[in-house]
Amino acid sequence: MKNIYFQSLERLESGQELALKDIVDELNFNGKGLIPVITQDAVSKQVLMLAWMNQQALETTLSTGRVTYWSRSRNELWIKGETSGHYQSLQSMRFDCDGDAILCLVHQKGAACHTGRQSCFYFEVDTTNQAVSVLTSPPV
Repeated sequence: MKNIYFQSLERLESGQELALKDIVDELNFNGKGLIPVITQDAVSKQVLMLAWMNQQALETTLSTGRVTYWSRSRNELWIKGETSGHYQSLQSMRFDCDGDAILCLVHQKGAACHTGRQSCFYFEVDTTNQAVSVLTSPPV
């Protein structure tokens, strides 16, 4: 069980280093070989999107510095911005405590969302009124 490996890392002190390959080999990809990736703007800290990576997308991202995902709908690697020009340059990558999620801090060129909005998270829930508001309009 892969989480045992990450549990063993809990005792590490701040600043200790581990081999990247060792950590990547222990990541908890799901049954389809995918792991969720939260992408956040490195400067503003705004959450831009959630997508998925397989091991090849992760390795490509690390080797090129351009964030690459796995497209579940197209069943292929997807370099963010390849068709739109709205690239994401990787600034840092983090793994969560269970090894089952990735956080990428990026410099986003242009919009992150396919709708043209800066972030994919533009629906805000108002639990008091049981309503949802649209935070930003699509570009014209």
